[in-house]
Amino acid sequence: MQIQLNTSNGIENKESLDRWADDELRQQLQRHADDLIRIEVHLSDENGQRASAADKRCVMEARLAGHGALAATHDAETIDQAFRGALEKLKRQIEHKVGRTADHRDRRTIRTAADPAEGAQGAPAPGTDQGPAGGSNGTPD
Repeated sequence: MQIQLNTSNGIENKESLDRWADDELRQQLQRHADDLIRIEVHLSDENGQRASAADKRCVMEARLAGHGALAATHDAETIDQAFRGALEKLKRQIEHKVGRTADHRDRRTIRTAADPAEGAQGAPAPGTDQGPAGGSNGTPD
């Protein structure tokens, strides 16, 4: 799983933030590590130097093997809250997508032994007597 972190000019401490985000993503998404190819994280300060409520934004995009991209966005007052909010949204999407695929593969057939298509293979053909009293050649005793 490849992780890429992008930040806007208003975000400081890029290296420590990069390490923290990498560790957090690997820990939270380790269950789906085999399914994930790449995760991109975009952190930005929407209002720059002006302080206002919910001006930090985190956008996460995940690429799953054999599937399209999934994306989640969260706005909050701090980078930490924005990151964790987007991560929770992305986790739910991944679990939903991977879970649906796994459920689809594990389904059993809707066909039963009473299905006419299976008459030639498993069930006796209509009109033949193969019960306990009948002979193997179909003639009465």
